[in-house]
Amino acid sequence: MSTTTKDIEHIKEMLPMLPEPALHELRTFMDYLADRERRRKKLVERVLKAEQNPDTVMCSSAEEFLQAIESAEDDDQA
Repeated sequence: MSTTTKDIEHIKEMLPMLPEPALHELRTFMDYLADRERRRKKLVERVLKAEQNPDTVMCSSAEEFLQAIESAEDDDQA
């Protein structure tokens, strides 16, 4: 997912054209997107860590797998 300089410049050029409420909505949406990306990266790290763990946990569903990862994360913080 590579954003080119041209894309960034285009966004910068459009910002002054937007009314104040739209800028507020845009900022809120950008915060949401940044948070989602942060959470996605954290999940990827946790999944990769779980895959490298030599202990095998048998899971019958994706939900069960994610629960096992979350439990392992909690164990690491204790």
